[in-house]
Amino acid sequence: MKFPWNKKDNSQEILKKVYQKSRIKRYVGLVAGILLISIAFNLFLLPNNIVFGGVSGISIITKRLFGWSPSLVIMISSLFLLVVSFIVLGKKQTMGSILGSILFPIFVEITANIGQLIHFDNLEMLLCAIFGGILYGAGAGLVFKCGFTTGGTDIINQIISKYAKISMGNAMLMSDGLIVLSGVTVFGINKLMYAIIVVYLIGIMTDKVLLGISDSKAFYIVTEKETEIKDYILNQLGHGVTVFNAKGGYSMEPRQVLLCVVPTSEYFRLKEGIHAIDEHAFFVITDAYEVFGGE
Repeated sequence: MKFPWNKKDNSQEILKKVYQKSRIKRYVGLVAGILLISIAFNLFLLPNNIVFGGVSGISIITKRLFGWSPSLVIMISSLFLLVVSFIVLGKKQTMGSILGSILFPIFVEITANIGQLIHFDNLEMLLCAIFGGILYGAGAGLVFKCGFTTGGTDIINQIISKYAKISMGNAMLMSDGLIVLSGVTVFGINKLMYAIIVVYLIGIMTDKVLLGISDSKAFYIVTEKETEIKDYILNQLGHGVTVFNAKGGYSMEPRQVLLCVVPTSEYFRLKEGIHAIDEHAFFVITDAYEVFGGE
């Protein structure tokens, strides 16, 4: 007799198909992303001693204190952390970090002399921080979008998150925060301000590359004048509407929620139209990064 729980779960097969799809494209994206990261590191961040966290930040500190090669420090640190990840987190979570951990220090070494090929005369520190953060974040986003990581302190963050029972965001604040503060003791407080700019821009650009730039807005609308708002959206704006059955959390009264996705250019017309029809309407507007299907 066969029981449902003895059937093979096909979720792993689905994930396998996801990663196998456009495999060449994913590897090209990984290489391109790591190349961008390495160029940003050697062209803007390392020459200006901007310690922004990660093993890259550690390598900037050790180069100043001991004269060690940044690529060698990154390689040794990454390989050590891969072993730690395999022991603590297991094979499955480690696999996505192996290629990035190996390729990153190699590309840092290959691009080590890029400053001699691309030379900026009297470039302000602020511009270095801005362009370094943008370029580094674009590369990191491309790596993550292809399903890989560059290893390094990402592994430490996963371990801290797992055993300290905190979010990945808080784990990153702890590990990268300690590295940035270490940089302050070596390079001074002024560099901290530039490091904050770099960290902020890396986060922004990573999200932009991963999610894209939103060109649509999703409206979730709760209103007493449902028919009038539906008519306005369908006949005046020419967009579709989906209706959800819902229930008030406090009153427990049945409600209907209207969902409508419109181009950003239509945002003002829909928002003001809702207000004009029902000034007491409750609605939430979010970015819609990708929209598929529908008529």
